[in-house]
Amino acid sequence: MDRSEEPVDRLVSGEAVELDVRVAGVGSRVLARILDALAQGVLYLLLLVVAVLVVEPLVPGADAASTQALTVVVAVVVLVGYPVTMETLAGGRTIGKLALGLRVVGDDGGPIRFRHALTRCLVAVAVEWPGLVLPFLAPMIALATMLAHPRGKRIGDLAAGTIVIHERAPAAWGWVPAMPPHLASWASLLDLTRLDDELALALRHYLARNRQIHEPARSRIGYALAVEVSARVTPPPPPGVPGWAYLAAVLAERHRRATGRLAANRAATASVWPDAPPAWPGTT
Repeated sequence: MDRSEEPVDRLVSGEAVELDVRVAGVGSRVLARILDALAQGVLYLLLLVVAVLVVEPLVPGADAASTQALTVVVAVVVLVGYPVTMETLAGGRTIGKLALGLRVVGDDGGPIRFRHALTRCLVAVAVEWPGLVLPFLAPMIALATMLAHPRGKRIGDLAAGTIVIHERAPAAWGWVPAMPPHLASWASLLDLTRLDDELALALRHYLARNRQIHEPARSRIGYALAVEVSARVTPPPPPGVPGWAYLAAVLAERHRRATGRLAANRAATASVWPDAPPAWPGTT
């Protein structure tokens, strides 16, 4: 298939595994930005009060210039320090994104690093919001860029190589491999606490599409996934188990346990709220 025909709302990881994600729309991103702006406003006032009441009295010979310098420092901390720190430490999330279920990831679907967060923030401050270069036109330029780009990227996303996605996309479980019968008893003893959602999603996509991946890439990706899973899941598989069967058993067992927890939670909720809606559309 020609790359121009590929869906624009899907990401392909560095291991050539397609990831099912929903790109965040302009509306949810603008609302998240508004919430972050409110949080930054509150943070600015708090830090300004601290600077005036606590820091300034400790500086001998403080004058109007010192007060102005403190104001500039507080503004930099709020405009740059807040988003960079939050996105770096909270996995691509700020307060606004957490509230809306959004997350910043790399173009390959992987987590962002400090350099991504810093680039996005500096570009935003300069040419988007508040847009120090064009303070009146900057927000409109950023909005027009998001509307024009097929993945809703703003200028900062283009510079940093990032994209904003929905974490809480209302989707069903999707395809899950069947448990190999001879591994069922072994799988019931697995410790899956370190198998995170990202790795589980990569396993599901690999197993669903491994026949579409040509050799030697298929074996190389499968081996890499098996090594990563074995480093996080114990006990190891029985001797002689093929890699695909090992990955299928791990994923099937994880899904079985998650389904059991979901059913238990729904039962507990129904006992106090009989008319509660399904957790996800299409589930009961």
